[in-house]
Amino acid sequence: MKNLNLFLMLIGAIFLNSCSNEVAETITYKINEPIFMNLDEFRASVRVLPQPTEIKEQGKIAFYQGFMYVSEPGKGIHIIDNRKPERPRNISFIELLGNVDMAIKGNTLYADSYIDMVWFDITSPADPKLQGRIENVFPETLPIPENQYLIDDLKDMDKSKEIVIGWKVTERTEQYVKNRDPWWNWGWSKDVISSPNSNFGNIGGGGIGLTGSMSRFAIYKTYLYTVKNNYLGIFDIERPAPKKAGDFYVGWDVETIFSYNDNMFMGTPTGMLIYSVTDPLKPAKMSSLQHVSGCDPVVVENDIAYVTIHSGNNCGQNNNQLIIIDVKDVINPKEIITYPMTNPKGLAIDNGILFVCDEGLKIYNAKNPQTLMENIIDHKKDMEGYDVIAFNNLLMMIAKDGIYQYDYSDLKNIRLLSKIPIGN
Repeated sequence: MKNLNLFLMLIGAIFLNSCSNEVAETITYKINEPIFMNLDEFRASVRVLPQPTEIKEQGKIAFYQGFMYVSEPGKGIHIIDNRKPERPRNISFIELLGNVDMAIKGNTLYADSYIDMVWFDITSPADPKLQGRIENVFPETLPIPENQYLIDDLKDMDKSKEIVIGWKVTERTEQYVKNRDPWWNWGWSKDVISSPNSNFGNIGGGGIGLTGSMSRFAIYKTYLYTVKNNYLGIFDIERPAPKKAGDFYVGWDVETIFSYNDNMFMGTPTGMLIYSVTDPLKPAKMSSLQHVSGCDPVVVENDIAYVTIHSGNNCGQNNNQLIIIDVKDVINPKEIITYPMTNPKGLAIDNGILFVCDEGLKIYNAKNPQTLMENIIDHKKDMEGYDVIAFNNLLMMIAKDGIYQYDYSDLKNIRLLSKIPIGN
């Protein structure tokens, strides 16, 4: 009994002490509140404007049979007649809410629109025709905030009736009890809560269009592969009306995908994944190659993979590198060499010539990876390159201020052919 009384006294003392540490504090912080749109209104909003529209923000690029397709994040797709790259003409615009990525096969353009997949007949690029839509194939897709504040809880959202199409920043003031409420138990300070979160972020001829290295869409034979929200989505596009053929969980925050031979090379914040698609409906993991954390696109030529790692708001680190990897044996890829870079983003490789968006555009003879830095061919400066497509001696680069096109048929005299302005 004596021991029991002592035990109860100790419990009481601990309880009283814990109560005395509960200090209420007022916290003011900013958060992104969702802007909703009715689903029916969203799906009826697709329009084709048969006249050029100013490109206001850089996005991703695709190229097919002399025409360039340029996504403007969240807004739609600009179509450029590029049959004379020295005089490109902006000819039409597909107004497509929530668009980020696209891919082309035959005369069909496939594109995302937030949670849906849509496709267009581009037999006449100046007048694309909407052909169909598959609903809810990217169910967790949300627009990316223009800031880095946390996003609000969406538990009350009715996904059967509405969709998130944007964010508005709201300032909130709330009370939290120190040592009791979740904010404090996680060890977060008022400064962290009220400040931006730096880690926020959950071929031109023939029948298949070329896409840049930042693309999350890739085509293999009669299948379209997409990477979003840790899933590899598979679409059967052999039929006039595509259908979803499956979702394959890869367990990584995949950012980019590149099709090479019978494999998909995927870039993640912590490494490169290689999946065989020999059986297109049953991707098989061949290997993964780990690297320092960072955002990373991948391109491959002649069994050599080129990966850039760049720092930035959503990448969570300060590493900037170019990694060259021998992928002849996809089960056992071997790193050849790593080079420091300034802030590399998209890249392209064509017949041993490597193009890297870093401090503008850097062009290398990459035929000997060990001496790549010693064999820089040219460095185009005074622009902030984002992604590139190299095809038939034509280099198309999308940058923050415009789309630059270069003729690299003479490597001793790489010429600027044209620039389409972006933004003001």
